[in-house]
Amino acid sequence: MKQAKVISEFAPLKAVVLAQSQFCFPENDEGADTSFLTPENEALAKNNEGLDLAQVDAHMQSAWEQEKMDMQALLEAYGVTVFRPRLLTASEKEFGKRTGVGYSNFFSRDPFFTIGSFVIEGNLRFAHRRQEILPLRPILEEWSQSHQVRYLAAPQPDVSTGQNSQIGPFIEGGDVLVLGQQIFVGYSGLASNLKGIQWLQRLIANDGYEVIPVRLHPQILHLDCALSFLKEGLMIVCPEAFLDGIPEALSNWEQIPVSLQDAAYLMTNGLPLNEEVYITDQAFTQLIPEIEKYGIKVETLDYHISRIFGGSFRCTTQALIRE
Repeated sequence: MKQAKVISEFAPLKAVVLAQSQFCFPENDEGADTSFLTPENEALAKNNEGLDLAQVDAHMQSAWEQEKMDMQALLEAYGVTVFRPRLLTASEKEFGKRTGVGYSNFFSRDPFFTIGSFVIEGNLRFAHRRQEILPLRPILEEWSQSHQVRYLAAPQPDVSTGQNSQIGPFIEGGDVLVLGQQIFVGYSGLASNLKGIQWLQRLIANDGYEVIPVRLHPQILHLDCALSFLKEGLMIVCPEAFLDGIPEALSNWEQIPVSLQDAAYLMTNGLPLNEEVYITDQAFTQLIPEIEKYGIKVETLDYHISRIFGGSFRCTTQALIRE
């Protein structure tokens, strides 16, 4: 049986799950904090509650799907094996519409994450994303049968006071950054919470991992919206996003700083293929030369529509092998 693991955010990417492009605007998501979203997203959602994006704007839906096809082609050009989740079934869509929470199948980063040889299903705070693990699960089940991994799931969140209960535990892949035996996990009140982080610490502590909680600005959804490791000792970072300062373990790293506003547009949410190649959005014309100064090749794509929905290159991918 093959061994598979993720040892860092910039170790050579060899196998990855790339998301689909499916979304239905929620009708009933009362209490959900969407302050992290851009005005463009808010304008798109207005008066479209209960509708699939394909119904709202067929051209945008087609362009969104093309973004993923372009991303897959780029990944495969670098020898990365790409898996795609299945599409949502008619029953899953009907359930989302009937309950008013909508549905999503658009970011593979958050429903699960990989640390070392652990493949872990997390818990998502937004009600319309709670079932997003289901299209991914066939990949994870087959992967766990053919590779030496430990596949398990976090306890389901307590919703005894309603779907938008804040009890949790919540733990989302966008908050989890791997750096060898150090695991940084963000929490801002929008996604992962301390209960989820504490559960993860108990799970992996005996394997020598140190979980480092990172308190984030309340308008930052995930840690990867504020921090990206390019290679050992170098990061793109939004200093304003860290309410307690940048973690001590990263204090000596060189920084390519971005503003809180730039972070909102997902400027830190690129994807290293390895320490020599980094993928980011072609719109980030000021960031690209700053990365290239360090001898890193920058590959660019147009990912504008994915960013409208609150995620970019890292959000739409989840590594299965980085070593």
